[in-house]
Amino acid sequence: MIAQEIIIEPIMTEKSYAGTPNKVYTFKVNKNANKIEIKKAVEELFEVKVDRVNTISIKGKEKTRNTKSGQITGRTSDYKKAVVFLKADSKPIAFFESLN
Repeated sequence: MIAQEIIIEPIMTEKSYAGTPNKVYTFKVNKNANKIEIKKAVEELFEVKVDRVNTISIKGKEKTRNTKSGQITGRTSDYKKAVVFLKADSKPIAFFESLN
């Protein structure tokens, strides 16, 4: 897999913003990617040094809505989340720094 297929998008939440001063970033990643592939992809895309990677598989939530024809239930899609910790001597990721 190439780096653009592994890193899908950054996750923008209050909790993920709280980690940016400590060089901790959160990304939505490909379900089949492992920690080594995620580390290499982040280093290649953002030109930083990665210390470690934690991954979490997130199960989709069940959603219910009412319509004229009755109640419809469905699920949001499952995804994988990666929390990336950069080394202390690494530069921060410019994309996240521009949001502060």
